[in-house]
Amino acid sequence: MPVTEDGKLFTPTFVMGWIANFLQFLVFYFLITTMALYAIKEFQASETAAGFATSSIVIGAVFSRFFSGYIIDRFGRRKIVLISVIVTTITCALYIPIDSLPLLYVNRFIHGVGYAFAATAIMAMVQELIPAARRSEGTGYLALGTTVSAALGPALALFVIGTFDYGMLFIVVFATAILCLISTVLMYFKTTDPEPTGERAKFSFKSILNPKIVPIGFFILLICFAYSGVISYINAFAEERDLITGAGLFFIAYAVSMFVMRSYLGKLQDRRGDNIVVYFGVFFFVISLIILSLATANWHVVVSGIIAGLGYGTLMPAVQSIAVGVVDKAEFGTAFSTLFLFVDLGFGFGPIILGAVSAMIGFGPMYAVLAGLGVVAGIFYLFTHARTDRATKGFAQA
Repeated sequence: MPVTEDGKLFTPTFVMGWIANFLQFLVFYFLITTMALYAIKEFQASETAAGFATSSIVIGAVFSRFFSGYIIDRFGRRKIVLISVIVTTITCALYIPIDSLPLLYVNRFIHGVGYAFAATAIMAMVQELIPAARRSEGTGYLALGTTVSAALGPALALFVIGTFDYGMLFIVVFATAILCLISTVLMYFKTTDPEPTGERAKFSFKSILNPKIVPIGFFILLICFAYSGVISYINAFAEERDLITGAGLFFIAYAVSMFVMRSYLGKLQDRRGDNIVVYFGVFFFVISLIILSLATANWHVVVSGIIAGLGYGTLMPAVQSIAVGVVDKAEFGTAFSTLFLFVDLGFGFGPIILGAVSAMIGFGPMYAVLAGLGVVAGIFYLFTHARTDRATKGFAQA
């Protein structure tokens, strides 16, 4: 489909892909923040068992990352998108009748597998619709859906639970999955696949970890590990310091600042290269964690959220643009699966390790330590991707 020839970005098909991507992640964030408490209340699960109810979807996603990119690139993105979104829709429906903890684990794991395939394939498909000269800008708008869902999902889920109950939450989740499926079907009929590689594509170590993505992947692993401390423990931190109102506004402030800056930063990355945007993001990411570590008033937490939108909210779209910029179009599937494997590892292991860290030193000092980790990530970037032509010259010039 020649949607990129005239340089247009916001085509109807791109919009459908954006909606499908946003809704897929919205479902994920609806559930990731509510599963632990649901397991405790509904099935009298221990804290460890409840934690597994939360993390089992991430385990399923990490498991599938090892072969999802290969399958997507070999057999075609369109059919994999359709199948995986159907799978996630079915698992969303199954949350309603599930009546035991083991069944919840199994459903969460399968949901994670489908979610990982769907998210990877949708992004690979939408990348085909973005004009090459606007790659960072378009990728930024696509990633905007992911980060906005991270801000809205937890807030909406807690509102539904507080106003109604978990049964209503699962109905909302299923309805959202249906809307995602409709958007995916519309995109499916408006796109075409590149020729599948068929027998020529052989499963190899490169199918699991694309070597071109590993440097930027390790960078974002460090960033996601640090940011997992915010997502997982900001509520506990807020209760400890009596900053509940600020914590409730943190992600809203984050989403607003990220939304305001996204278009400008994406265009800047296309014109001036990756470095200026990544350094901008790392700087504000570190500052946001420092402010959070020192916060003693609600407005401190809100300011941290605003700056986090300029930090983490800048870095995630930037590295997605980098990932598709360093590979050929035929490798988009493995590029995203490799990148998201590192993301999942950061978010998967971060809460476990940081739970022990916070128990030893407290939440404030923990955020200070994570600010230091952000500096380490920036130094790692300086000696890896920052030295490439694309990083210094921009996408169109590299």
